[in-house]
Amino acid sequence: MAMPSLPLAPPFRLRARVLTPLAAGGTRYFADGAVHVDPHGRISRVADWAEASEPEASEPEVDAMTRIRDYDVRPWLVLPGLVDLHTHIPQLPNAGVGAGLDLLTWLEQYTFPLERRFDAAAAERLGPLAMRAFSAAGTTTVAAYASADPDATEVLLQSAEAHGIRAVIGLVLMGRTVGDEHGGAASPDEDAGLRASAELAARWHGRDEGRLRYAFTPRFALSCSGQVLRASARLAAETGSYWQTHLSEDPRELDEVRRAFPEARDYLDVYDRAGALGPGGPSALFAHAIHLSDREIERLAESGAGVAHCPASNLFLPSGIMPLARYLEAGIPVGLGSDISGGPGPSIFEVMRVGAYAQHALQIVGGDPRPVLDPLGWLRLGTLGGAAALGLADTIGSLEPGREADMIAIDASLTEPLPGAGSADEPAEIVSRLIFRTHPQMVRGAWVRGRLLPA
Repeated sequence: MAMPSLPLAPPFRLRARVLTPLAAGGTRYFADGAVHVDPHGRISRVADWAEASEPEASEPEVDAMTRIRDYDVRPWLVLPGLVDLHTHIPQLPNAGVGAGLDLLTWLEQYTFPLERRFDAAAAERLGPLAMRAFSAAGTTTVAAYASADPDATEVLLQSAEAHGIRAVIGLVLMGRTVGDEHGGAASPDEDAGLRASAELAARWHGRDEGRLRYAFTPRFALSCSGQVLRASARLAAETGSYWQTHLSEDPRELDEVRRAFPEARDYLDVYDRAGALGPGGPSALFAHAIHLSDREIERLAESGAGVAHCPASNLFLPSGIMPLARYLEAGIPVGLGSDISGGPGPSIFEVMRVGAYAQHALQIVGGDPRPVLDPLGWLRLGTLGGAAALGLADTIGSLEPGREADMIAIDASLTEPLPGAGSADEPAEIVSRLIFRTHPQMVRGAWVRGRLLPA
């Protein structure tokens, strides 16, 4: 079959199989559907193709000089773009190495040496490749850590701007190591990092009408002074930026946090005392959050802070299995993260697969009676779930009128068990194969605000 042409920019009307979670709950599927994208890159209509040629009164008028073109990509499948809530761009070259090490050993042996070498020149080489790798895997929104180099962070933001992906990126704040004192004043390096972060936020947060955003990024409690935790949370709140860090990833890490912060009730309380949660705090995003107490679960749910679930890296290192069903039941906003290079690659579909296996193991071996997610539940977590954790559920995460046209086209025939054996027809079966038979070339196109991303 000849490769269909894809729209480069709005306005257009895309004919395809269309599958999306809905903000109000449930899923909508059209075996022969249409997605209308208006000149501003917003979805104006999603309907069965038989109805699509009939204009709706609610559809915005298009200037007479602007022609809306039809693109037929059947039998490809159109989904909302995937949201990657947690990854480390400088670590891409290390993906797949260090399996079986505990977190702190892995950081010292592999990650910190690599990130210390990640300067502006390295970012210029890697940045464009990283953005293309994310969009080629179906990710249209990525929340990422840069390195501790301000110039490298600037270059990564420039790469995201040029590529077209929706991105949240932050300079990594760190000046301590395991065993140092953590409660006191900032080191000179930390002071410089805070100043650079404030300057980056001023230049980049909200760029291109909010497509690009900044995140104040203390690496984790063990790498920062108490002053930096407090100051970064305050600056994030004042500038409307995000605030992202790691939480409760590894048992040894938890032991070190208890030793370093004896005044805190638990790991989350370290961040709470810094002003990162609660009224007046920033939009906080915590990666991992595997080993939480009942109090921490209740506090996270109360605060509305988002959690990035990273099952691939949690088993690669190995750190543990998040009790996902318990967190969802508590009302914590949870999405998915690739966590490169703890995770082996950028595919959120592969993250869903590892997550599903882990949750089944937790149910069977761990005796958790809560129901595990079905394939459509994992799709929701990787789209609307991630959008909600970023506070963007009204903007992205589903194919519904009024949302921005962040979406992907997938050749689901590549997930067939045997060539020509036939494609799945039911929504849950279609997504099940995307998760459990992910093909590296199955994503054929990705759009942000209706603009085709390079891949």
